[in-house]
Amino acid sequence: MKKYIILTALAFVCLGSMAQQRGGTDRRDAKAMKKEEKRQRTNAIIKQEEEGVLSYNKHNAFGIELRSNGYGIFLEKGKMVSPRWANIYTLELTEILHQKEERSSSAQGFLLGNSFKYGKINNFYQAKLGFGRQYIFGQKGNKNGIAVIGTAQGGLSIGLEKPYYLQVNDDGDDRDIKYTPEDSALFVSGNIIGSSGFTRGWSEVKVRPGLFAKTSLRFDFGAYNESITAIEIGISAEAYAKAVQQMLFSDPKRFFAQLHVAVVFGSRK
Repeated sequence: MKKYIILTALAFVCLGSMAQQRGGTDRRDAKAMKKEEKRQRTNAIIKQEEEGVLSYNKHNAFGIELRSNGYGIFLEKGKMVSPRWANIYTLELTEILHQKEERSSSAQGFLLGNSFKYGKINNFYQAKLGFGRQYIFGQKGNKNGIAVIGTAQGGLSIGLEKPYYLQVNDDGDDRDIKYTPEDSALFVSGNIIGSSGFTRGWSEVKVRPGLFAKTSLRFDFGAYNESITAIEIGISAEAYAKAVQQMLFSDPKRFFAQLHVAVVFGSRK
């Protein structure tokens, strides 16, 4: 009986040892397979980069844009959903300038007085949240080539209408005024000292909700797949619930369309 028990115990020990050895071999084989798969993926990415193929999962970009009626900046986050398509989310801050705006000097001249914009009654800024799609029309061909990327997006635009203040001399007293029926004559008089500055008027901002749409072509000439260095050209349009008057003697507008060119920098992962 004792011999039977001893033999049984030895058999279980041998089987356990064999199972442990087999499990260790399986783990080593699985680890080696994962290592080989990772090496193959790395080699494929290197090959794609040498061939100029944009291969990534996510990207972050920052752009500075000059618009036909103003200027702006934007932030962009993107996620690839296929080898050529990506979803993008954007935040854009812009200012629309009126085509009749001209900078003038005060009666005291540029050296003694601030410059100002004659007849301007409101600044108009925009904060936009957008969603869109991005499509790679053409890969670089090689790592020194240029990729062509198309973008279409739309979303919410929050317009901010801020009164434009002037510093004027009113019968010997200097004071800051905005355009009102009571001060209309003084607002366009020859007693203007200059603008009151960017900070004046923010407590009186009026919100103008609206929508925007934007499309563009981006030419990415960055030397590395991990970085974005591009020039973008495009067109956009905005419509607001209420018309905005920026200048005296001009009709208020609720629809704006513009061209833009932007310099874009960023990274890919």
